[in-house]
Amino acid sequence: MAKSLKAILFLASALCFLSLLGAVYGDDRFFVEGKVYCDTCRTQFITKVSKDMAGAKVRLECRDREGGAVTYSIEGVTDNTGTYRLPVDGEHEEEICEIVLAKSSQPGCEEVSNDAFLRKSARISLTKNNGMATPVRQANPLGYMKKEPLAECTEVLKELGMTSFGIA
Repeated sequence: MAKSLKAILFLASALCFLSLLGAVYGDDRFFVEGKVYCDTCRTQFITKVSKDMAGAKVRLECRDREGGAVTYSIEGVTDNTGTYRLPVDGEHEEEICEIVLAKSSQPGCEEVSNDAFLRKSARISLTKNNGMATPVRQANPLGYMKKEPLAECTEVLKELGMTSFGIA
């Protein structure tokens, strides 16, 4: 009986020690999730007539803060709801990480705005040292624009209190 008690205590101690090592030296893995949509009104935000974009390609790029060299990159494709989920290995606390649009999957909805004041990417924090408990990081939605807005966009924008001259 004493031998089995010693064996159980030894195994329990070893298990605790190994789990502590895993917590300290464990792999850092994150998941970046987001959406890609077709901006049918050319508003550069999601409206009720925006369409999810299945099959669009996105790329996560992490760059060195000093020189801007790419230190990590991974591509992904959206599912039928326009959602992507990219696995990311390692801490990237000292880097600037962003999701960028790589390729549209819908002909006629391929334009990305070149306006200087707009962000063409979604910045993501990929570190455990930011107070977030979950390994999942949510990126802001990114969209491609149609060449011409849909006819119903005028009504949609009126409902939002917007006119062609700005906010009503």
